This record gives sequence, structure tokens and C-alpha cells, in this order.
Amino acid sequence: MLDQVTKDRISQEIGGNDVVLFMKGSAIFPQCGFSATAVQILSHLDVKFKGIDVLSDPAIREGIKEYSQWPTIPQLYVKGEFVGGCDIMREMFETGELQGILDEKQVARASA
Repeated sequence: MLDQVTKDRISQEIGGNDVVLFMKGSAIFPQCGFSATAVQILSHLDVKFKGIDVLSDPAIREGIKEYSQWPTIPQLYVKGEFVGGCDIMREMFETGELQGILDEKQVARASA
């Protein structure tokens, strides 16, 4: 059950950062293949993002699944909107849709 404190913490992270990736591990050291793929996609697109390690916080790990109504991790949020998990990110990247969303929402690039 998602408690209010955890819900508020998740909302604060999503609302306070343009791009948030709830993942296993960190951007520098992902702890699962799906999280590593998500990081590679965002890095390839030169996107600044905040990675949140769900392994270090069990409340966030379970809470984010309930918050998004999405059962798996990683989970990507862009400008407060849930985009999807690794498979969706990969598919959207391959079709150019993910780049389109980032451009449409005017997400800053790391090299800019």
C-alpha cells in the first residue's frame, strides 16, 4: 500500500526534475540489464536525468509501481508524465518517438 509520505516523495522527484528514471542501481552502475538499457538510451540521446535507485529504498521500490500502476522497473518520467519501462523506451527510441517527446517537451540536453 502506497503511504502518503512515499507518494509525496515520488511526486516531489517527478515534479522537481525534467527527466526521472526510477531504476535498479545508478546511472554509473546499473544493477540490472533493463536499467542499463534505459540509461544507455538516455545517454545516447544526451539527456540530463535524475536516476533514483529503488534498491536503496524499499518504500520507493514498491511505491513507484503503485504510483504509476506499472509493475516493472525501470520507469521513465518526462516533465511529470509517465512514459514507460525499458521495452517501451527501446521501442520509442527506435521509432524516433522518444526523441520527439523530449523535443516537444523542451527537455535540456547535457551538451547544451
